Amino acid sequence: MFSKSAFPLLLLNMFLANLGMGIVIPIMPDLLREYGAGGQAAGYLVSCFGLTQFLFSPIAGNLSDRFGRKPMIVIGLILFAISNLAAAAAEGLPLLFVSRLIGGMGSAALVPSIIAYAADITTDEKRNKAMSWIGASMSSGFIIGPGIGGLLAEWGIKAPFYASACIGLLAMAGSLRILPESLPEELRRKRMEAKEKRDHVFRQIALSVRSRYFLMLLIVFAMTFGLTHFEAVFPLYVVQGYGFTTREIAVLITLCSLIGTFNQIVLTERLSRRFGERRIIAAMLLLSAVSLVCLLFSGQFLYVMAVTSLFFTFNNILRPTINTLLSKDAGEEQGFVAGMSNAYTSIGTIFGPALAGLLFDIRIELPYVFGALVLLASSLVLLRPARRKKIELS
Repeated sequence: MFSKSAFPLLLLNMFLANLGMGIVIPIMPDLLREYGAGGQAAGYLVSCFGLTQFLFSPIAGNLSDRFGRKPMIVIGLILFAISNLAAAAAEGLPLLFVSRLIGGMGSAALVPSIIAYAADITTDEKRNKAMSWIGASMSSGFIIGPGIGGLLAEWGIKAPFYASACIGLLAMAGSLRILPESLPEELRRKRMEAKEKRDHVFRQIALSVRSRYFLMLLIVFAMTFGLTHFEAVFPLYVVQGYGFTTREIAVLITLCSLIGTFNQIVLTERLSRRFGERRIIAAMLLLSAVSLVCLLFSGQFLYVMAVTSLFFTFNNILRPTINTLLSKDAGEEQGFVAGMSNAYTSIGTIFGPALAGLLFDIRIELPYVFGALVLLASSLVLLRPARRKKIELS
């Protein structure tokens, strides 16, 4: 059973970590216009966040296993606030890129520690429900970020960054005062005395290919790749393709994210209990691919809202289901496995937006076609072991 005081704070912190990734997206056209930059810069601004997230996630996961979850959560929130203040102070692209790099470091410290914290304080029976709520806060932050950013931008293009930094500092203060440490002191002391040396991140990625986690980590990458492929160019696509305004984009993404989050909370645990995690993951990947393609058929506002709501719902269900499977397999390596999951998420965040920006400059529909192919291929890969097992049993 999870703590009534700790768990809501975990949800808030996870929301903030992913809010920072998406908050810059709706104001991207105005920022790029102000700094005289083009479409590729939009993808790179999202990708550089994932770069430092990738480099620091395994390190942060290992540190949380040795020194505790709370210190890493607090450090992550401090870096989160610093990154937003740097973005607000930016007068050009260089400092804006620096702010996104710092934000990726903060996310690397925060996200694995929160997931490991939830695993520490829940039983196997309650873990799926806890991961579902964490997944809801994670996905809603990542997706609501653009909506909030667009609405706050009406008070000034830098207003979203100032607001986000203030909230991050408040969350950090609340975590210091309220959040207890979930990792037993005896276990932390034992791990610190052991002085176990971990391989660097690239070595860990190479070793993960042969681990029992690899298939799920690959799905984490594909899911993130598809979602960031969608988000990185979505404002540019609906502006150039359908003539949407900044306000319409903010309203669209905010409403769709709320619908997706509600559906996730209601459906995730029920679907997993009835069909099993593996089948749900494969189905959500397939449906996400279909919804990406459907987005290209019409620019009518209500149609785009319906398709986008479905896409967010499918992705929101994916994330906690994958986290549940990983946490069940992790045993005492919750921090390490959560760090690797965040590293694969970061790889998707690096390559998804960067490639989406390049494809967008060639033809605006290409990012969604290619993203759909990646999600479809991942669904088929996930189904293959199940098919082989079924054949062997017959």
